[in-house]
Amino acid sequence: CVLVINAEEGIIEHDKHIAGYALEAGKPIVLVVNKWDKVNDKNDIKGFTALMRAEFQFLSYVPIVFLSALTKKRIHTLMPEIVKVHENSLREIKTSVLNEVIREAVLLNQPPSYKGKRLKIYFANQSGTKPPKFTFSVNSKKLVGFSYERYLINKLRENFEFEGTPI
Repeated sequence: CVLVINAEEGIIEHDKHIAGYALEAGKPIVLVVNKWDKVNDKNDIKGFTALMRAEFQFLSYVPIVFLSALTKKRIHTLMPEIVKVHENSLREIKTSVLNEVIREAVLLNQPPSYKGKRLKIYFANQSGTKPPKFTFSVNSKKLVGFSYERYLINKLRENFEFEGTPI
């Protein structure tokens, strides 16, 4: 999914709404800021990137491309990003490597306990691609909290190239 944002208008709620649909559908995403030639301060890519990251917090893993379709400035940067996120959505991780990364993540940060019970992760494997799906064998799925799940997803992103694709 290539989500094009008009640099003159800035980020509108409708952009976030559409991005949410793409995320729910499990699509790899590239954010494109078009009409970058019309922006007054042409060197403010850092500032606009920070604004984009703040507005699209739920897409922190997505690449952002700045270009101008009219003048074709920086348009050559778009296709490589599209190809990269597509390849990342097809990426397969060996089970042994995946389990080693998960084991290290658990050693670094133990799962929280709930009513005297602690989450134990026995085994993990990749169960699909487009987007990458992972199945964890645990002692009780009720013990998997949202924040610990996010932690494990972030560890997967740190160790494997999943830029642009949801997990």
